[in-house]
Amino acid sequence: MFFAFSFGPFIGFWTAFGGAERLGALVISGGAMTTEQRIRTMSELGATVLLSTPTYALRLADVARSIGIDPARSKVRITIHAGEPGASIPATRAAIEAAYSAACFDHTGMTELGPTGHSCSQRDGIHAIESEFIFEVLDQDGRATDDGELVATNLGRWGMPLIRYRTGDRVVVSREPCSCGSSYMKLLGGIRGRVDDMFTVRGVNLFPSQVEDIVRRHPSVSEFVIERRRVRHMDEVALLVEIDGPETSTERLEADLRQALGVRLECRVVSAGTLPRAELKSKRIVRLEGDIQQG
Repeated sequence: MFFAFSFGPFIGFWTAFGGAERLGALVISGGAMTTEQRIRTMSELGATVLLSTPTYALRLADVARSIGIDPARSKVRITIHAGEPGASIPATRAAIEAAYSAACFDHTGMTELGPTGHSCSQRDGIHAIESEFIFEVLDQDGRATDDGELVATNLGRWGMPLIRYRTGDRVVVSREPCSCGSSYMKLLGGIRGRVDDMFTVRGVNLFPSQVEDIVRRHPSVSEFVIERRRVRHMDEVALLVEIDGPETSTERLEADLRQALGVRLECRVVSAGTLPRAELKSKRIVRLEGDIQQG
């Protein structure tokens, strides 16, 4: 199992590392390595499982191909991801699975709470670990709902117990039986996004995960961010994209976004390597401060 993390003070990935050791797996640290070094180490040591954020998994695949290594021909058969919603977003999951010819799984958790859920063989959402937590889903007024903010009380933590902790994660829950056999409730589509990441375009409320699901269906788009700015005291939103290859038109992407989301998002192509790459959580929304007056 290869861990493509920096192994700094952040505790989440250390937990996974220790869990893999308890499983009896051979654990390989990717700390203090460049992206290219990680790719070559995975190849040379024959890693069969990759753990990373979903965005970084796609970044690893892009760099691998640029140095003549095809990740789809590697020994990796499973990828496990946390830190971002991507592994439960169908288009992003499909892009990762195509890149590695491997099965992609999602995992959720928080430093404050510990591991909270994992995807199953159906890979259509996250099973919340109800043996360790009391989970609630509440609307903005604190009322129970099936579509709202996940609130958790951890049952097994004696060092830092938390009661009705507001995670800030937006989820949609289902109690329908799952064919995998788990009796735990399912967060459909995993973590849909942060409740404070919602942005509004001409009266339509959107989340970054909705945009990513459309963008990842376009293989030519290698990276993107959502830019928010104030123009004449009103919010304006644009999608900045990097495109690989000779095709530079965003007409098809804009049409797909409008069809799926019901609102037009301006798309602007930026130079390759312009947008930030993240080893941990990617920053999908960039807010430009100040009010821009346009004449």
